[in-house]
Amino acid sequence: MNRPAPHPLLDPAIVARIERAARVHLGRPWRSHGFTSLDERSSHPCGIFHGRRLSIFAKLGPAREQFTAELAGLRFLRQRAGIPTPEPVAGGLIDLPGGALLLFEALPERLPAARQPRDWRSIGHLLATVHQVRDAQFGFGQGNFFGPLPQDNRPAATWPDFYRERRLIPLLRAATDSGHLPADLAAGVARIAERLPALSGPDPQPSLLHGDAQQNNFISTAGGPVVIDACPYFGHPEIDLAQVDFFQPVPADLFAAYRDIAPIAPGFADRRELWRLATYLAVVTVGGPLRGLADAVRRYA
Repeated sequence: MNRPAPHPLLDPAIVARIERAARVHLGRPWRSHGFTSLDERSSHPCGIFHGRRLSIFAKLGPAREQFTAELAGLRFLRQRAGIPTPEPVAGGLIDLPGGALLLFEALPERLPAARQPRDWRSIGHLLATVHQVRDAQFGFGQGNFFGPLPQDNRPAATWPDFYRERRLIPLLRAATDSGHLPADLAAGVARIAERLPALSGPDPQPSLLHGDAQQNNFISTAGGPVVIDACPYFGHPEIDLAQVDFFQPVPADLFAAYRDIAPIAPGFADRRELWRLATYLAVVTVGGPLRGLADAVRRYA
C-alpha cells in the first residue's frame, strides 16, 4: 500500500527555517511540536506549525513576488481602512531555493462551518468599512496576484473600462492559452466584454476592495474578523459582495450587516454573475469546472 507523500512544508530544511524565524520574532527559543495542513483552503501548500505560546501559519509558493505583493496589500488595508490583519513573523518572508515562505502568527479561529450569526455580521461590517475608503480612479499603484495569477491594476477612467481591460480580457487570454476554455465560451465572454457599458449599471465611486473576498479569506476570532489573502485595488464594491459567497453560500446576516453601513444597489442581484465572470475565468485557467462560466455566459452574452 502506497503511503501519501509528506507535506512539502514538513521538509526538515523548511521546518528549520521556520523555527529560526520564530526565534528571531520572539527573541527566545521556539520549536514546532505539531502541524495541521490547510491546503484545502488555499491555492498553495500551507498549514499551521504548533508551538508553545505561539503557532505559526506558513504558506509555500514558487515566487517571492507573489508574497511580497500579499504583504503589501495587507499592510495597505490595515493602514487605509484600519482593519485587523495577521502579524508577520520575522518580516513575513523567507527566500528558499526555487521559492519562498510566507509566515504569520496563527490566530485562534472559529472555523467557517462553526461561525455564528455575529461572526457573519462582523464580516459584513468589515467589508462595508473597507468600501468606505475611496479614491479618484479605478485601479491601484501596483500589480498583485489573484490566487496564483498576476493581476494588472493600472488605472482606467471608468469602471467598465477597468473591468474589461484589466480583468476580463487578460483572464480570457489566460484561460484560452491554458487550453481549458472552449471556443464558444471564449466568444461569449468577448461579447460580454464589449457590452459592459450597457450591463454594468451606474459608474460607482472607486472603493477600496479586498479583491478576493471569498469567505475563507476572513478569519473569525473572538475579537472579530481578520483579513487574509487580500489583493486590494479600487473598484466596484459589488465585486467583493459577489465574491463572498462564490464557493459556498453565506447567511443573509452578512448582507444585512453590510447595509448597516452602506447600501447595496437593487440591481446587484442582476449583476452578481457579471462580476463573477473574472473569477470563473481564473478557475478555468487553473483547470477548474466550466459550469459557472457557461451559465454566466448564457445569461449575459
